[in-house]
Amino acid sequence: MGSLVLYNYFRSSTSYRVRLALHLKGLEFEYKPIHLLKGEQHSPEYRRINPLGGVPTLVHNGKYIPESFAIMEYLEEVFPEPSLFPKDAYLKARIRQVCEVINSFMHPMGNLKTLQYLEKHLGYTQEQKEEWFRHWAAQGLETLETTLKEFAGTYSFGDQVTMADLFVVPQLVTCQRFKMDLSKYPTLVKISENCNKLEAFQKAHPFKQIDTPEEFRK
Repeated sequence: MGSLVLYNYFRSSTSYRVRLALHLKGLEFEYKPIHLLKGEQHSPEYRRINPLGGVPTLVHNGKYIPESFAIMEYLEEVFPEPSLFPKDAYLKARIRQVCEVINSFMHPMGNLKTLQYLEKHLGYTQEQKEEWFRHWAAQGLETLETTLKEFAGTYSFGDQVTMADLFVVPQLVTCQRFKMDLSKYPTLVKISENCNKLEAFQKAHPFKQIDTPEEFRK
């Protein structure tokens, strides 16, 4: 297996995704906290391994891999069991579609960099930043709900956990943080509830990490 080190932050949804992949595949890893609110992601040392200054970054046998989707695809190839994709090419494409709705459309709207820019350069209040996120996230949630009604079983695509679940569950946690009413999306809620019964999802939860502040611990 070789050594695995994950630079991440407890509340980062992209870090959450990768923790899920690692736990589901039964991979041991060293947890390296990067405190985003303290700006540790901007240090010269960290920028050398992740030039964009985001989290997560995976280190495997001394090689650095930034960005969650790239990390998860890498883990799927290097540690293929249990697989996070079915063999069917069409279903693989639809799973990646769900992941892209979250990764490319929803996540950037609530990203710390985006919200800090809105505050510092456009004068947004906390309430306005939350409204900004809810506006865009609602469109994403409606898309996911419509899409997954067709494919969902116990989980997003049938009765096996797939890559889609590793994106959906963290994004729903983020939506809850921004005070969104998830009852409008019963398929997504059902998927999340079923996933969170699994040990890997419990271990990866933001409120159970070594850098989770005491007031958030469950």
